[in-house]
Amino acid sequence: IQAAWNLKTRALTEMVYVDEIDLDQEGIAEMILDENAIAQVARPGTSLKLPGTSQGGGPSPAVRPVTQSGRPITGFVRPSTHSGRPSTMEQAIRTPRTALTARPITSAAGAYVRLGTASMLTNPDGPFINLSRLNLTKYAQKPKLAKALFEYIFHHENDIKNALDLAALATEHAQFKDWWWKVQIGKCYYRLGLYREAEKQFKSALKHQDMVDTILYLAKVYLRLDQPVTALNLFKQGLDRFPGEVTLICGIARIYEEMNNISSAAEYYKDVLKQDNTHVEAIACIGSNHFYSDQPEIALRFYRRLLQMGVYNCQLFNNLGLCCFYAQQYDMTLSSFERALFLAENEEETADVWYNLGHVAVGIGDLNLAYQCFKLTLVNNNDYAEAYNNLAVLEMRKGHTEQARALLQTASTLAPHMYEPHFNVAILSEKVGDLQRSYTAAQKSEEAFPGHVDTQQLIKQLKEHFAML
Repeated sequence: IQAAWNLKTRALTEMVYVDEIDLDQEGIAEMILDENAIAQVARPGTSLKLPGTSQGGGPSPAVRPVTQSGRPITGFVRPSTHSGRPSTMEQAIRTPRTALTARPITSAAGAYVRLGTASMLTNPDGPFINLSRLNLTKYAQKPKLAKALFEYIFHHENDIKNALDLAALATEHAQFKDWWWKVQIGKCYYRLGLYREAEKQFKSALKHQDMVDTILYLAKVYLRLDQPVTALNLFKQGLDRFPGEVTLICGIARIYEEMNNISSAAEYYKDVLKQDNTHVEAIACIGSNHFYSDQPEIALRFYRRLLQMGVYNCQLFNNLGLCCFYAQQYDMTLSSFERALFLAENEEETADVWYNLGHVAVGIGDLNLAYQCFKLTLVNNNDYAEAYNNLAVLEMRKGHTEQARALLQTASTLAPHMYEPHFNVAILSEKVGDLQRSYTAAQKSEEAFPGHVDTQQLIKQLKEHFAML
């Protein structure tokens, strides 16, 4: 009975919902036989594609801005966890500033391509090793040489096919008992997008040799298959065998953060610091969480800790400036932002600093300075949706309705996941009497942030207007 029940639950979770009814027989067969197909509609709290289904006590989008993928902006940039998240190709190509952490689909393989362009050439006439002339069968029978050759082919030449052929021959020569080769085959399958085959190889490797690295690779496979709960269980089982392993605890914290369960993520990051009190990612994420939980003084202590550890970059001084401002330590605010501007490595970082300086100017009531700061933000990064939105608010205060409307239209086009531009358009349209446009914009705002009370009140007022008409 238990086996039958397990089979039934698996069939339910892996069901593929089809929009088109008139599928041909080939299409149906292909879907049934595709092991990598996952359910289009996931259960609440079990998917990374619907992060809003598992709120874990974190601040709302009104307090903590969200990325294009729908998750709160974290304290640490992790490119590998964000590839392929934008819902449409148009959004992926456009890549607005708030989605810098949600990398476009087209850049998913960019790092791999660059690995193959390293200049390790023995002579200017040809490559270090001519892979097409190699007798892989001969080298597979020399275990020590085969491992070094595989590392070269996989990491430097980025030739996954030849690397996979070599690994398959070598593991066959080792009579399928060498866990290292099974892990390498799994890595090749993962790079090729064959996640189920990679899962089988990593599981087989774990049976031969229990290794932390293999657990991490297997968890990556489950995350790519959109099975965060399975990855969490795998990490927790790994912690039973490797108590206090920092990478496993950090992996659990990252998954909880991706699922918007911020409180659980913070607890695991604190566990990371109990094992390694110099872990930069944990300190940054806990500091970010305290800042958005209206505790800037505590966040300031964490960022100062990073400064004491030798982290010296634009982002850190930017965060220090914001913490000092909200903690009312005005003497350090401007000097921190000045240092951040000095350390900025590109125009996008400079734009972030000017944007935050604009917020400081709004906070002290100097709207002219705020206007100049937001303008400088757009000079450095013309796709900065939040700056367009805030400039529109300042234009509305000056009575320039048409300019404000144009700026808000630009902001909502660049970042459709933000609720502020839609809400501001709704308010502006309601003031000038365009109730239909106001209602449409208010609905978009509610879709982006369902819990926004002001939007709900505005929709209620508009419905009353329509009822009277």
